[in-house]
Amino acid sequence: MDSFEWNKVFAVVIASVLFIMVIGIVAETPFHQDHTKPAFTIEVASEGAVEVVVEEGPSFAEMLAGASADKGARQWAKCRACHTIDKDGANGQGPNLYGIVGRTVAALDSFRYSGALEALGTSVWTYEMVDEWLQNPQAMAKGSKMVLAVRKPDQRADLIAYLATFSDQPVPFPTVEEAVDAVEEAVEQAEEVAETTGGN
Repeated sequence: MDSFEWNKVFAVVIASVLFIMVIGIVAETPFHQDHTKPAFTIEVASEGAVEVVVEEGPSFAEMLAGASADKGARQWAKCRACHTIDKDGANGQGPNLYGIVGRTVAALDSFRYSGALEALGTSVWTYEMVDEWLQNPQAMAKGSKMVLAVRKPDQRADLIAYLATFSDQPVPFPTVEEAVDAVEEAVEQAEEVAETTGGN
């Protein structure tokens, strides 16, 4: 095989590699997602130092303040297959959620909760806790019957705003100031843990 033939072979190989690379880039583009970080991240370094990183973007309190219960009603369509929300409504595959915020976790005697939820003890559902639950139920209570997750923060805020309208005594939304206080309290607790453990 002369040099001209070898040049043609090399050209075909290089063209094939470039074609595969282009196809890979084009195929990835429609499915690429930017992962947003939470408004506040608290990290405890191994030396016991506490670093608080404040990311850009609205806090949960800000999102909840601007949330739409009407949009949340559309999100509720995903939940109604397992839950009811009317006062004194029957339980479904999941418990009735009327007055969920402010209620003790696993509190309904008429519903058989999973051991994962019962293990949370006497915790009370707060707005922040409901948000965490909706984001990833299995991370919060591994082994729970709940498998549906609402990944987008704005959709969770809308759904929580909708749930809040179903209560005899609606719990006020957290204010931005309260959210900041909660972060500061978490920092103080992290510092105390670091001091107690000596940074280990």
